[in-house]
Amino acid sequence: MISVSEARDYIINAAKLTAVQEVKVQDCAGRIAAEDIVSLRTQPPFDASAMDGYAVRSIDANKGDTLTVIGEAPAGKEFEGVVEPGQAVRIFTGGIIPDGADHVIIQEDVERDGDQISIFDEQNPPRHIRAAGIDFHFGDGLYERGTRLGALHASVMASAGIETVKVYKRPRVAIFSNGDELTEIGAPAKRGSIISSTPAALTAWLTEWGAEAEYLGIARDNYKSLNFKVDRARKYDVVVPLGGASVGDYDLVKDAFEKNGYQSIFSKIAVKPGKPTWFGKLENTLVLGLPGNPASGLVCAQLFLRPLIDAMIGLNPTTEVPTQRAVLTEDLRANGQRALFSRAQVEIREDARLMATPFPRQDSSLLTPFARANAFIHQAENTSSLTKGDLCDVVVWGTFSA
Repeated sequence: MISVSEARDYIINAAKLTAVQEVKVQDCAGRIAAEDIVSLRTQPPFDASAMDGYAVRSIDANKGDTLTVIGEAPAGKEFEGVVEPGQAVRIFTGGIIPDGADHVIIQEDVERDGDQISIFDEQNPPRHIRAAGIDFHFGDGLYERGTRLGALHASVMASAGIETVKVYKRPRVAIFSNGDELTEIGAPAKRGSIISSTPAALTAWLTEWGAEAEYLGIARDNYKSLNFKVDRARKYDVVVPLGGASVGDYDLVKDAFEKNGYQSIFSKIAVKPGKPTWFGKLENTLVLGLPGNPASGLVCAQLFLRPLIDAMIGLNPTTEVPTQRAVLTEDLRANGQRALFSRAQVEIREDARLMATPFPRQDSSLLTPFARANAFIHQAENTSSLTKGDLCDVVVWGTFSA
């Protein structure tokens, strides 16, 4: 068996960046930038009014003064003259500040009679002007290569005059389950059958992480069925077989891959749950075999499949599992010879400290505790027991509440 960090190191080093493609900025959410993104314009591109009112010279903006309105500047239409002493231009939010003006009197601070306005409130000029470039300038770097782009990134790029952006292609990931006992969702139930449920979670996670996931169905416990799945898997970037990698008489998945040219990189990890996790190559396809027990498979998906996807789309994952420190709310027993990742709920207290509560039931077949979890408590190999109030290492992979 190899350690968790060794397994992650092998996986990360085996990953190759996907190809680069160009997408419209409105389609970039969830994608990873494959280039540094630079602004193509200044924002705002001109000095603009932040309020409806009157553009004036600040020296003329005194309580009791009367000014002559010489024109207007609605948004999108520039006033072409110059504001001279004693003059004002009616302006609206977003309008270009006319030459000569350096202050906007809000319309609530004046009384208007024809083309005359009287200022009846104290002014503290210059105010209510958004200077050109207060957000960014032409040529400014907006986002670095490797940034996970979202909806607001798209809005910023659009305002910067950027129409398309280069991103890494989504890795194509195939998933299939293995076992004669498995049935598909919605299939008629029979005695001894178990619904193949892990792919539902994996597909959602892979989509969230930035991959394209496809479920290939269930491979039965025979070489004909398995060979068919292996052959289909060759066209994907990554294939994730679930189950069939233990030492039972019907655990044939890994053997089927080896008969079809699979090259092993590692076959066991010193981790609990998830010891039978295996990894290697089938020609140009990476193969990450996960345990069939739902919780084991999903724990290992977070620990090993996620950094694989991250590495393929330019996110530079770390060999060491990223952890934070939290305060235990329950006792934890000493750990054995494998790194232990216990499902837990992490919350943040008013004093900003993280509090970690391990679930009492950690059996690798249980999904209901997992559905309430947002983190793992990580205990390294051969560590002593921990008591309530001790600090522990947590791997936060979900959202947590205050």
